Amino acid sequence: MNSQTAHVSSRRFVYPGMLPPFILLVACFAAWGLAGNMTDPLVSVFGSVFSMSAFQSSLVQFAYYGAYFALALPAAYINSKLGYKGGVLVGLALAATGGFLFFPAAKVMTYGLFILALFTLASGLSILETSANPYVMAMGPERNATRRLNFAQAFNPIGSNIGVFLAAMFILPHVNPATAEERAAMSQEVLLSTRSAELQAVMGPYLALACLYLLLFIGIFITKVPPRRTIVSDAEAGIKREKGMFTRLLKNKRYSFGVVAQFFNIAAQTCIWTYTIHYVTEHLGLSKAEAGNWLQVSLIVFLVMRFLMVWIMGRVDSRHLMVTMCSLGAVLTLVAVVTGNIVGAICVVALSACISLLFPTIYGIALAGLGDDTKYGAAGLVMAICGGALMPLVQGRLIDATSAAFSYIVVLVCFLVIIGYGIYTLRIPAPQAMDEDEEMAAAASSHLH
Repeated sequence: MNSQTAHVSSRRFVYPGMLPPFILLVACFAAWGLAGNMTDPLVSVFGSVFSMSAFQSSLVQFAYYGAYFALALPAAYINSKLGYKGGVLVGLALAATGGFLFFPAAKVMTYGLFILALFTLASGLSILETSANPYVMAMGPERNATRRLNFAQAFNPIGSNIGVFLAAMFILPHVNPATAEERAAMSQEVLLSTRSAELQAVMGPYLALACLYLLLFIGIFITKVPPRRTIVSDAEAGIKREKGMFTRLLKNKRYSFGVVAQFFNIAAQTCIWTYTIHYVTEHLGLSKAEAGNWLQVSLIVFLVMRFLMVWIMGRVDSRHLMVTMCSLGAVLTLVAVVTGNIVGAICVVALSACISLLFPTIYGIALAGLGDDTKYGAAGLVMAICGGALMPLVQGRLIDATSAAFSYIVVLVCFLVIIGYGIYTLRIPAPQAMDEDEEMAAAASSHLH
């Protein structure tokens, strides 16, 4: 490769012909962010509608993020058989099905059916995310794979903000402010009428989301992916990948510790956003609709900082940046725990800046150098999203027993674990990235098909 070609290659963000599918994948990142953060306020909403404790209503997050854990390995199998594009299509189809299930759930008005709809929706998103993240990394040179993933993930909070906006505009204002005691005093007819109006409001945005997933499915299905040259057959690659794969992944501490760090990252993110409304309503005395505005600001902070972090990563080692931001997050969380006032609420909102770079950064660092084990390694990192299922239950129990402010001690623990991972990765040598000729001749073909 001559010097001029090498200069062009080093600046290339995606391979030739990959821009159209890359743009559609970026839209998928926004689409699953929309679903995740439209779901966060449902913990508070269902707590009111069905007169449940914070612990009981947090089963919303358990179902949502538990589906990520349950479907990650099947998603890896789908990717190994159908390729990343096939995995993305299967994920979008299943997610759309989950969105449409909100219609019968709103008619039947049972909490369990809503949980089933959320589980189905999140199952599709698990497959989608397991496929889309490594797909984006494989669409261009390995040397800028982590930055490319951060760029794609930067569009996730755009969807998140839209999701919170939809919840704030079309769901939260329709939740009757009546307490559990006041609901118990209602006649059965009035209670059912009130609950029906509330759940109809929940249904609408999810039906629209299902339609969006169908449109993305069609767009990706008809978009052609340029063929790449293959060095080994799919069968040979599969044998090489599966033989001793799990042992290799477990022994790779950069990867296995990365899975642990990702667990606590998603736990922190989910706890921060799920209980922002609880913190603001309890300690500032605001209504749920007003508290929704605080969550909206939090996600705007996340959005702006995600793009800023992509820019900074072009100049600063992502590992140093991760340690610095998590250390700041630990300090802000401690202030939120001990104050329980408007200063603490501002700190809770500011935490979104600290977590903005974590998912794609941990993901890229942990997958670096895995080669043929990447598809199943990606599944392990998506399974770690179950941190968003388990830790909100712990924080919900703490809220019931103590206060919303003290419950953020859970988030502090999460930041400390991630700081530990960042320091560990700084002390070990980074895997050598292949040059573009090697990638285009070998690895790219097996990743993209």
